[in-house]
Amino acid sequence: MPFVAIEHPKCVKCTKSVYAAEERIAGGYKWHKMCFKCELCGKFLDSTNCAEHDKELYCKNCHGRKYGPKGYGFGGGAGCLSTDNGEHLSNVSYYHTKPQGATESRSMAMAPEGEGCPRCGGFVYMAEQMLAKGRSWHRECFKCATCTKRLDSVNCCEGSDKDIYCKVCYGKKFGPKGYGYGQGAGALQSDPAYNGDVSTSRAPVIDTSTTSIKAKAGEGCPRCGGMVFAAEQVLAKGSEWHRKCFKCNDCNKTLDSIIACDGPDRDVYCKTCYGKKWGPHGYGFACGSGFLQTDGLTDEQIAGSRPFYNPDTTSIKAEKGEGCPRCGGKVFAAEQQLAKGAMWHKVCFNCATCHRPLDSTLACDGPDKEVYCRSCYGKYFGPKGFGYGHSPTLVSTKGESTMLFSEARPTSGIKSRNGNGCLRCGYEVYAAEQMISKNKIWHKRCFTCADCNKSLDSTNLNDGPDGDIHCRPCYAKYFGPKGCGFGMGAGVLSMA
Repeated sequence: MPFVAIEHPKCVKCTKSVYAAEERIAGGYKWHKMCFKCELCGKFLDSTNCAEHDKELYCKNCHGRKYGPKGYGFGGGAGCLSTDNGEHLSNVSYYHTKPQGATESRSMAMAPEGEGCPRCGGFVYMAEQMLAKGRSWHRECFKCATCTKRLDSVNCCEGSDKDIYCKVCYGKKFGPKGYGYGQGAGALQSDPAYNGDVSTSRAPVIDTSTTSIKAKAGEGCPRCGGMVFAAEQVLAKGSEWHRKCFKCNDCNKTLDSIIACDGPDRDVYCKTCYGKKWGPHGYGFACGSGFLQTDGLTDEQIAGSRPFYNPDTTSIKAEKGEGCPRCGGKVFAAEQQLAKGAMWHKVCFNCATCHRPLDSTLACDGPDKEVYCRSCYGKYFGPKGFGYGHSPTLVSTKGESTMLFSEARPTSGIKSRNGNGCLRCGYEVYAAEQMISKNKIWHKRCFTCADCNKSLDSTNLNDGPDGDIHCRPCYAKYFGPKGCGFGMGAGVLSMA
């Protein structure tokens, strides 16, 4: 059976096959996408502005103009007599061809010399006014003088010949020339003045010398003495500098407001040269901060620039009871350390035994009005016996007991006054060894059960009615409930 091609619908305008990817439908007929445009003005259409009439497409304006009602009140303006049927629009190429020549002249009222449009000389009214070069232009005349491109306030460039150009033509005609400029910023673009394209009288002559206009003494640029105008002004040291002259006096590096340093000689330097010339010298300063940098200074000059420091804290004596507790010297705010309500020198604030430097977290105030580190405080004023001190194990080389207090009671020290000391031993209790129960203070070594001498803490402490402390079993034994179900085993009869 021979192959038969599928019959595709034909475009109404060009009578060629219309495929699904490019079809447009109107009035039950199909068109190509490129054929779907107005028969009069050639405007491309869509489903919102399309009007079909006898297999012809029109935009709504042209359809109303050709087939809409005519007469007074209809047509273009709805207030004048219109019989326009669109015959003058039958030549579609009129709207698609761009005129290459000059704009067709039109009748207009000519303005006095120098008051009208600079291009055509006619009066310019507010509805069509465009401003450039301080003068008013017609909207139709406001185009590039070279390529006739339409201009606006964004891409309009005013030339030195009192005409207007687009940015490209302005750059070609009046922009910088030479290697790195021109078309592509990499090709050699010579000045068209040498080729005869542009008159040499149009090219502005720029004097690059900053000393061409001298200023009064003390008013110009501090480096060259020329007059400084606002477009090239840079401020430093209360003076106005040329942008070209605003460089480091030593290395000629171009400066800005961030890296510029005003020297004492009324000149400007970069940060590196300023540090070498005027910055601090000696070990730890200048280029590298790790070697001796003197930059030509003598030993006497270096020694004379060093600040005087007296390490002796007793050079200024204080009144009795007001100075540093260790050296007796006067303590100033910059070196002040507080402990035991007294002010210490930062140098003197160290452990009285091992001389370790202290701070607020390591310092311990001893009963002898001295300061100690934690280790030394525990060694001299802390609890003694098995499990305390530096060694957690029982060590004896001679066979005698290592416990200083066999009954866990101190035998010497400062007795507390008025019964404010430890309830068990009566000696003074310091903060590092303090234990509290029922608002009473105990030594950590005395904080044991009154019956079995078991060490206590906050989890197994029981305050007895006899004013002493007990562990839980001893408290239950002496003060707990008695009878069947209570006592040592919670199941035997205990009458202890």
